[in-house]
Amino acid sequence: MSSRFIALTIVGAATASVLLLPPVVAADQASQAPEPQHSCASDDPALFWRCAQEKGKTFDPPRTADGKPDLSGYWRDVTEAKEGLEEPWDNAARAGIRARDRDVPLGPGKSLVVDPPNGKLPLQPWAAAQKKENAAKYIDQNVHCFLSGTPRHMYEAPAYQVIQTPDYIAIPSEEGHAFRIISMDNRPHLGKDILLWQGDARGRWEGTTLVVETTNHNGRVFLDRQGTFYTDAATVTERFTMLDRNTIAYGATVDDPLVYTRPFTIALMLTRHTTTGFEIFEEACVEGEANVIHLYKLGFKMYPGITSKDVPALKARTPAAR
Repeated sequence: MSSRFIALTIVGAATASVLLLPPVVAADQASQAPEPQHSCASDDPALFWRCAQEKGKTFDPPRTADGKPDLSGYWRDVTEAKEGLEEPWDNAARAGIRARDRDVPLGPGKSLVVDPPNGKLPLQPWAAAQKKENAAKYIDQNVHCFLSGTPRHMYEAPAYQVIQTPDYIAIPSEEGHAFRIISMDNRPHLGKDILLWQGDARGRWEGTTLVVETTNHNGRVFLDRQGTFYTDAATVTERFTMLDRNTIAYGATVDDPLVYTRPFTIALMLTRHTTTGFEIFEEACVEGEANVIHLYKLGFKMYPGITSKDVPALKARTPAAR
């Protein structure tokens, strides 16, 4: 099992969090080529996203045989957004610097939330209370070797591959057995009663931007390790826009009116792997991971998830929501 899933649990007076170790990089992939320049690189996601909206209008990306923007290849996210959307660890990384590679101290960065402009998650009062409870009581789904869900899939793993055809786009990742399949053939979404860890993704092109709408979530995922969540009623709309050959601007809008007072958008930068011969590692991780037993002994539980049917009772028990 990968060391990324070895949990270090810190129990505080009011909250507890689970920290996971990053994977060990193999010697043949440790010597990466010099980092290329990246369009719109900034340690402020809001500034990056604003710049990307303009840059994306002018860059003519490489094309596939059918004339669509070619996103294929190996990519990485350059932020520790999974640690917390409002306070990610590695702020310098979003400027194209891998903090753990360059001995730059890790610390809280600027919020990945670019809308609302204040960088705060627009949680309803009951949901703010639920988020705190999630962090204090439940085990992150990745420790169980469950899937990350959307959009967390795009900022959980250290590496991704985009495999692109006219009808499908596949995004396997260096995270256990996690992958996504995005249908590009205009088929309708699955029936509303079919709920999935990764949701049901449908893609389309808007100019040079890949737009992906995902529904049918099972409501059992955390969006970060601070217990941020949504329900099965959520719709996630992602936008992938190439800014140059080595940079993708990634944005995801989460719309769940049961949990949030309004939709919110996060943004981050994806950069192309430039290591010669790079490939995705196999990371063995299966449901029923043995290390979870230790967390159970400390009193933590498996997160049961929250569906739209659960929300009325949860609202009723939260004084601030009455």
